[in-house]
Amino acid sequence: MSATATKGRQFRSMHGIGVLCGLAAGVWLGAAEAPTKLVNTGLSPYAISLCMVAGVFTARWSLPTLVKGTRSVFADLARNKHLIPIAILAGMLWGVANTLTVFAIRDVGLAIAFPLWNTNSLVGILWGRVLFGELKGASGKNVAKVLLGALAIVGAAIMLGFSTIQGGEEHAHRAPGGILAAAGASLLWGTMYIPYRKAYCSGMNPLSFVTIFTVGELGTVLALVLALDGGTKAAVFHSPAVGHMLFWLFLGGFVWVIGDIFQQFATKYLGIGRGIPLSNTNQLWGLAWGALVFGELAHADATHRLLVVVGSVVMILGALAVSTAIATEREHGSINRSLVRECDRYGLDYGRVLLAYGGVEEPGEEGRSWWDYVIVAAAIGVFIWLGLNAQVPKLNMSFGWVAILTGVMVLTVAVSGLALHRKTGFS
Repeated sequence: MSATATKGRQFRSMHGIGVLCGLAAGVWLGAAEAPTKLVNTGLSPYAISLCMVAGVFTARWSLPTLVKGTRSVFADLARNKHLIPIAILAGMLWGVANTLTVFAIRDVGLAIAFPLWNTNSLVGILWGRVLFGELKGASGKNVAKVLLGALAIVGAAIMLGFSTIQGGEEHAHRAPGGILAAAGASLLWGTMYIPYRKAYCSGMNPLSFVTIFTVGELGTVLALVLALDGGTKAAVFHSPAVGHMLFWLFLGGFVWVIGDIFQQFATKYLGIGRGIPLSNTNQLWGLAWGALVFGELAHADATHRLLVVVGSVVMILGALAVSTAIATEREHGSINRSLVRECDRYGLDYGRVLLAYGGVEEPGEEGRSWWDYVIVAAAIGVFIWLGLNAQVPKLNMSFGWVAILTGVMVLTVAVSGLALHRKTGFS
C-alpha cells in the first residue's frame, strides 16, 4: 500500500468523529445563546460581552486542566511556541466579533442577527480552500455536497430567523447598524478559523490552543470596555445589578466553551469547510430554546410555523449533505501538502505532526499537579459564589422544556465526549 493511501485511510478514519463533534457543537453553541436575552436589561453590549468572556476564560482554563492537566497543555505549547501569538490573535478576533453580535442582537434582534453572522461558514469555506487546499482534488459530488449543504444551512438559518419575527418597528431605526454589526461578526468569525486550522496543521492539541486563545479574548473585550464604555467608571464594574446577572452570563460563556471545544475538534478532523457548517446547526437548537423555553412562537401564525418546519428540514438535509462528503484520496493529498508546508516553514517534525493530525499524540507530560486541582476548585467556587448571588431573570420560561433540552445537552456531551476520548484521548 502506498504512503499516500495510508495517509488517506488515516485521515478518512477521523471523518465520523469529526461529524459527531460538529453536531455536538451545534447543540451546545445553540444553548449558549439563551443568556443573550439579558441584552434588554440595560447593560451595554460591551459589558455583556465582558461578562460572558469572563465565563469563557474560566471555562477555557478549567476544562483543559480537567481533561488533560496543565503539564500536558504547557508541554504542547512549548512544542508550538510559534502558534502562541497566532492563538492570541484568534482570540482578539473572537472578542471583537462577540461584541459585534451583542450590538446586532440589540439593534435587529436575535432572529435576524443569528442567521446573518452564521454566514461565517461560507467565509470559512473560502479561506479553507484558498489557504489550506480544502476541497482541492475533491470529487465534483463532494464539492456539491459541501457547498450546497452549507448554503442550505445558511438558507435554513434565515428561514428559522424570520419564523420568530412577529412584526413591529421597535428596531427599525437601528437596523442598518445592527445588520452591519452581524455582517462584521460573520467576517471576523469566518477569518478566525484560519488560526484554528493553522494550529492543527502544526500538530497542536485543540485544548492547548483554546487555553492561549482566551488570553486574546479577555484582553480585547476588557480593552473595549475601558476605551469605549466609560473606562474604570463603566457600569459593569460598579452597578449592583450586574452581580445578579453575572451567573447567567458566566454560564452562557461556559456552555459556549463546551460547544466551541467540540467545534475545534470538528475543524481539526474535518477542516473548516465541513466542520463549521455542521456546528452552525446551532441555529436550530437556538430556535428550540427560544420557541420551547421562552415561547417565542406562542403567537406565531401559520406562515411563521411553516417557516420553522421547512427551515428545520432544510437544515437537517444540509447537515446530512456535509456530513456525508467524505474526502477522497486526492483531497487527502492536498491536505497532506498543507501539513508538509507548515512543517517546512517552522521546522516541525512531520511524523509527529501527521500522527497528531490523525488523533495520535506523542507521549508527553503525564499526571496531574496540585495546582490542577486548585484551578478546577477555583472555577467551581466562582460558579457557586455567583450562583448564591444570582436572581432568576424575570422572563417567562417553561422549566419542563429547560429540563428536556438540558438532558439532550448532557446526552450529547456524554456520547460525543466518550467517542472522542476512546478514539483520540482528546488529542
